[in-house]
Amino acid sequence: MAHFVDEAVIHVKAGDGGNGCVSFRREKFVPRGGPDGGNGGRGGNIILVGDKSLTTLLDFHYRASFKGARGQHGQGSNKFGRGADDVVIKLPVGTVVREAETEKLIVDIVEDSQEFVIAKGGRGGRGNAEFATPTDRAPRRADPGEIGEERTLKLELKLLADIGLVGFPNAGKSTLLSVISAAKPKIADYPFTTLSPILGIAKFKDRSFVVADMPGLIEGASHGKGLGISFLKHIERTKAIAVLIESTSPDPTSDLEKLVDELQTYSGDLPKKVRMVIFTKTDLLDQSQLTELRRIEFSRKFKRHFISAVTGNGIEELLGLFSAALKK
Repeated sequence: MAHFVDEAVIHVKAGDGGNGCVSFRREKFVPRGGPDGGNGGRGGNIILVGDKSLTTLLDFHYRASFKGARGQHGQGSNKFGRGADDVVIKLPVGTVVREAETEKLIVDIVEDSQEFVIAKGGRGGRGNAEFATPTDRAPRRADPGEIGEERTLKLELKLLADIGLVGFPNAGKSTLLSVISAAKPKIADYPFTTLSPILGIAKFKDRSFVVADMPGLIEGASHGKGLGISFLKHIERTKAIAVLIESTSPDPTSDLEKLVDELQTYSGDLPKKVRMVIFTKTDLLDQSQLTELRRIEFSRKFKRHFISAVTGNGIEELLGLFSAALKK
């Protein structure tokens, strides 16, 4: 899996326009030929293009500057300068592009092959043939090419996933993703094993969907604590959220409230995406403990489901719930 980098800053400079030309016809037997200086060519644009095959902004950490070529200068005999080729920058689908200084949103790349001209090349200058008038038939004036646009951009990649798995560190998100998809997240018995979102493609019958294992959420994440905002910004793009809670937790009710409160604090719309609560690691409970867990009353009416990623218990039914949630 490609290393995941979700932010980058780049500088783009479109090409300058070519200069207009001052020239006069030099023909035999025409001692005072008219102006024939051509216009300069347009400078190269900088164009952003969405590419669904890309999954990271890592490349922009090695190349952070892009410059368009200058348009050709105009020439005599009314020859116009050729426009420069555009520079195309491919971005992963889900990339938000902002002005680096102001954080102002410029464009949101959400579709494959979506194009956006981020910096326009300068127009070519007019040659002196453009300035001929009945009163000035031999103008010696030509325009210089315009300067191409220049700007510094902040790129921010937000994952596009169907289902986002949310839970405290060590809640079993990575283990679940490894069971329901071909993804191979790092799994260990300590917090913050997952330091960046990991995507897996899960299937249920004839339907496939993308599930994202998000870094463990902790109290205060909406204010930047722990992995904080870097985690929460990705969950905004998911179509549905599944909250995972360890079945062995001493206070599952409190866990759920804290998790939903963090989502609510970051964005009031996020709790609306929560479709279910999944209790993990049920293989560690005996039947009486499991019965007691099923009786717990929550203040929020979420569907609850019980699984063990180790034994596979409840996994097939869970995939069915994911599929049903996406149909809605």
